[in-house]
Amino acid sequence: MECKGFLFDLDGTLVDSLPAVERAWTHWAERHGISPQQVLDFIHGKQAITSLRHFMPNATEAELQHEFKLLEQVEAEDTDGVNALPGALALLEQINALGIPWAIVTSGSVPVANARRIAGGLPLPEVFVTCELVKQGKPYPDAYLLGAKGLGLAPQDCVVVEDAPAGILSGLAAGCQVIAVNAPADAPKLNQVDLILSSLEQLKITRSEQGEILNLLLNLHFITPI
Repeated sequence: MECKGFLFDLDGTLVDSLPAVERAWTHWAERHGISPQQVLDFIHGKQAITSLRHFMPNATEAELQHEFKLLEQVEAEDTDGVNALPGALALLEQINALGIPWAIVTSGSVPVANARRIAGGLPLPEVFVTCELVKQGKPYPDAYLLGAKGLGLAPQDCVVVEDAPAGILSGLAAGCQVIAVNAPADAPKLNQVDLILSSLEQLKITRSEQGEILNLLLNLHFITPI
């Protein structure tokens, strides 16, 4: 693979925020008399307001915004157990050392995304796309198109790194190259992504001699079965 920049999802790709996400949404589901598992099966990779609209179809916009603010506060304040995923910090440090443009493109809001980035000990990206900046969240292409534009790159010159089905669809729809990392085996269009990894530790990067195109080289680590 060759690219000129990276567009990283945050939750589930760079940081493990699953415990915090599940605590917040389980509590929300129980408060509204909805099956927590039904909610957890739907929300991943999507903007919170999208999920609220899905589960509260009869709510007014004022009621939806009220619920969103309550949920946002809970998710921004509860970072217990939020950590960088294996290989994430080393990969971002390598990218910075090579002078490669990169962005975080998340469905989360500014308070939630900042809190989780800091909890994971990750560096601040050059471009940070959050839900406030796009009208249509993942799986629509808007967020990744905005991320590429922010880096001054064409979408096809960017590699999207994603774990969630909605994010994978978003990256493909934007016309980017896509690396799926620890993605569900039944994710739609998984057969259309460029690479499938189980961990960011498998990804190593070198700069080409021309200095204009970046070559992605895989360093795959296999465990010999006992």
